Amino acid sequence: MLGLERITFDPSIMAGQACIRGMRIPVSLVVNLVAHGKPIEEILEEYPDLEAEDIRQSLLYAA
Repeated sequence: MLGLERITFDPSIMAGQACIRGMRIPVSLVVNLVAHGKPIEEILEEYPDLEAEDIRQSLLYAA
């Protein structure tokens, strides 16, 4: 996907759903947290492996 290099699909990780950089963090989780009003800073604290660009690309993917 153009410009979404952080969004990966691997059948052996989370049954192939869209994830962040091959980690077991689904895009749907990130989008859900943002949709329910969780501040990006809190998401990054709770998921230290995530970076702000991961969240941005998750939202772009969902759009």
